[in-house]
Amino acid sequence: MMLKRYEPPSEFLKSVIAEQVPLTDGPFATENLNRLIELTCDPDRANRDWAVLLLSQEGRDTPAVRDALYRAASDADDCVRGEAILGLAGLDPVIALPFVQAELSKQSITIPALEAASICADPSLIPDLKIWAEPSKEPYADKLAAEALAACERVVR
Repeated sequence: MMLKRYEPPSEFLKSVIAEQVPLTDGPFATENLNRLIELTCDPDRANRDWAVLLLSQEGRDTPAVRDALYRAASDADDCVRGEAILGLAGLDPVIALPFVQAELSKQSITIPALEAASICADPSLIPDLKIWAEPSKEPYADKLAAEALAACERVVR
């Protein structure tokens, strides 16, 4: 069975992924970063998902980046939300915490949201993480939930 590569339709995003577009150095870096931020609101879900992922991985802490990630943390799409929450957690776990709490209370969870829970490492997450850490058909997610749970429990001790 052949798996189709998951790529954004945006040629700009494809160029960022291929590291052909500078986001940090050079005369167009600021303009490119602003374009990436704009794509976090794109009508196309794949473009939003990739733009948020790339912005989160960039790790740049500016008001514009924080605003974009904060806005995307309430996106209708689970994957976009998860990537945004992970990016926020990397910048400021306190700001990400309410979003992580909301994700953990839902019927499904994304891998990035579980990673964000580990970064936040807040005791308030323990009850929900105990549920997510129970064995399921998703052993990798179970492992991440258990790691997040352990991180939260370390804070209590």
